[in-house]
Amino acid sequence: QVQLVESGGGLVQPGGSLRLSCAASGSIFRINAMGWYRQAPGKQRELVTIITSGGSTNYANSVKGRFTISRDNAKNTVYLQMNSLKPEDTAVYYCNVGVYSIGTPGLSTYWGQGTQVTVSS
Repeated sequence: QVQLVESGGGLVQPGGSLRLSCAASGSIFRINAMGWYRQAPGKQRELVTIITSGGSTNYANSVKGRFTISRDNAKNTVYLQMNSLKPEDTAVYYCNVGVYSIGTPGLSTYWGQGTQVTVSS
């Protein structure tokens, strides 16, 4: 019913930048909070950053000052600008979106399929 399409991942050298996008489509009435998670090989998935419907943001300490989350409500899209990338940022990045769907009561959460970010010399 609701689809999330991620893009923007790839291979980048340390110190470089990438911008991830996650666009939601389908039977959407309104989107609530949006966030980004990541999962490195052999590690648990961790929260990177979230942005509320009111624009408040939270960041993991490991990315604070380097990553910026933003949203475009008209496009149902959340972005993650990643600067000063480090090898330890290497992971699969997943977007997560809370959605109020047309014809369905309550809030549902959806995951993107993930996009690979590799930071290496």
